[in-house]
Amino acid sequence: MYRIGDKVVYPHHGAGTVVKREKREVLGEKREYLTIKILHNDMTVNVPADNAERVGLRKVIDEEAVKKVVKYLTSGGTEMPKNWNRRFKHNRDKMKTGDIFERAEVVRNLSLRDGEKGLSTGEKQMYVKAKKILASELMYAKNFSEDDAIAWLDDVLTVQEKPAAPKRPVAVKKPVSTAPAKAPAKKKTPAAA
Repeated sequence: MYRIGDKVVYPHHGAGTVVKREKREVLGEKREYLTIKILHNDMTVNVPADNAERVGLRKVIDEEAVKKVVKYLTSGGTEMPKNWNRRFKHNRDKMKTGDIFERAEVVRNLSLRDGEKGLSTGEKQMYVKAKKILASELMYAKNFSEDDAIAWLDDVLTVQEKPAAPKRPVAVKKPVSTAPAKAPAKKKTPAAA
């Protein structure tokens, strides 16, 4: 069970700290609730303690799992649906799982696509949100500040982006003319007075 001070991840909002456990009566039923303070978006979430696993609440990953996340972020992209609607739904479904490796895969694929072809407005918003949620967990896992976690994640993503092959200028050959060459025009000199 979760205790006050535990670092946890709520799938839809990111990582935070359990700041309170309290019993409340809601609709005539007494239940224990966890209050989670999510730093990166200045939000507080209340989760019924007996429902925590069902909503996807889990503890923040450890340093070993961070290494696996880096592998996910730096490996090549996976085949994605060509249609942006299907691609968006595919990524949204992965995000809903709350699994950090699924989220890392979404961040990686959207990062690659953004570099290659650009993203639709919906995909850009998803990319920003996925990166923030991933960075919020990495912040606790690596004991970083929020800004340092985002910078670290950007650095990891930059490493995985393969630079495009340099484009060399193509030498343009001048067409060969079959017309006779003209003699250079003579300079006119001013007439002597």
